[in-house]
Amino acid sequence: MENIPELSNVENITKLSKKDQMRQNIIVYGILLASFFIVGMLMPENPADFGVLTCIPATFLIIFIFKTKRIVEGLTLSVILCCIMVYKMDFLSAFAEIAMNTMMDEDIAFLIIVCGLMGSLVCVIERNGGGFAFGNLVASKAKSEKSALFGTMLCSAMFSMDDYLSSLTSGIAMTPVTDRYKTPREMTAYVIDTTAAPVTVLNPISTWAVFIGGLLVANGLAEEGKQLPVYLKTLPYNFYAILTLIVLVLVVLGVIPKFGPMKKAYERVAAGGPLAPPGSEKIDIRAGQDTVEVPTNPKLRNFFVPIILLVAGTCFFDFNMQMGVITAIFGSFIFFVAQGMDPEEYAEAVIQGLKNMLLPILLMILAFCFAEASEQVGFISYIIDVAVRNITLPFLPVTVFLIFAATEFIMGINWGMYIIAIPIVAPITLALGGDIGVTIGAVAAAGVWGSHCCFYSDATILTSASTGCDNFRHAITQIPFGLIAGVISAIGYLILGFAIY
Repeated sequence: MENIPELSNVENITKLSKKDQMRQNIIVYGILLASFFIVGMLMPENPADFGVLTCIPATFLIIFIFKTKRIVEGLTLSVILCCIMVYKMDFLSAFAEIAMNTMMDEDIAFLIIVCGLMGSLVCVIERNGGGFAFGNLVASKAKSEKSALFGTMLCSAMFSMDDYLSSLTSGIAMTPVTDRYKTPREMTAYVIDTTAAPVTVLNPISTWAVFIGGLLVANGLAEEGKQLPVYLKTLPYNFYAILTLIVLVLVVLGVIPKFGPMKKAYERVAAGGPLAPPGSEKIDIRAGQDTVEVPTNPKLRNFFVPIILLVAGTCFFDFNMQMGVITAIFGSFIFFVAQGMDPEEYAEAVIQGLKNMLLPILLMILAFCFAEASEQVGFISYIIDVAVRNITLPFLPVTVFLIFAATEFIMGINWGMYIIAIPIVAPITLALGGDIGVTIGAVAAAGVWGSHCCFYSDATILTSASTGCDNFRHAITQIPFGLIAGVISAIGYLILGFAIY
């Protein structure tokens, strides 16, 4: 009975701290919203007159994320700020319209289906012991952390016909393997993310090649059916994709030491801490799978058959991953039910997998909302106008790389950046008498860099989900190595510009 008053005091202190936290949150967010309204009221009526003020939402977003590490709140507040700047007191209606337009966008529908059903496929594979069996197989071949990480690179490169397929499949397959060597999840995520998009963009028979090739045709830079030779000419000038792979190999070999946040991740694990950084369970595609009983005799076929169905379906339907994952879900149902799995249990696994992907999907939706809101503010138009106003030909490659790498880092819109950039840089290059292969190579490189380093890009989010690593920690540990390759790439474009022009 003597302990009861002490327990009561602890409960009172906890309640008090919660109240203090609630009061602090109300004050902070109240000040933020008040500041937003002040900014909005001081803005010109016409967004075309905003000038440098268009950078306010992007600046706020980057500072907020670095300060609080809260990406969902940061993106939401940044969209609200954009709406207040443009629509003043009618910002709620504008916010609702942006949200509606985003949810009706074909790209978002594609992402929801692909990401949600990939979560379902992982859940089904795990419940049938497929992941455990594959982990046992690879672990028997990989005798060290280095060999496990090189195996992860190879696995990611094998699925390079699409970066989503590469990130998700290799993360699902290889994370349990690297876990056995006490590799921090940040390192696993870095290896997978840094292999996926660069190898895919350098692969002439990939979704990236098809997409960028289509833009070359649409902008009159290549004839229909002859875009592949033109695209191949851009590959040697995609400096970042090439250099980041070289940096990755050097990091895995230990030639480039682990430093900064990545070093701290290794120190955390060495001190007996968890492999995944705090908060990773929120985005982990395997969330809730720890309690699943592994079959006494797990079969490799329970891993390989769903993955083969996924890859085969994707390739058969012209590299359409949406059709690939739907094929895998239906085919796996027949495969596992034939083995004795109850159809109701299969349905429960599909639903649980969908639930596990809610946060990644929400983050991508918010990123698309911010991209549209920023476009209404005129952010990208302003940055590009300032950058190209007085540009000269020798500085064109490095300027294109830096500007679009920065906008992709802030916007996180990936392929959407290519849609914006190529119609702008193509006529400038041709008017100045430049080499279009060099410029498009620089644009493609910028997209890969920005996608790698952005905290809320699709590449960062999907890799984080498949490896079970908090996306802020994944981005912050990857950025230093991305900067090494990025800075060398920028120097390369500067030298190239003066060498060929």
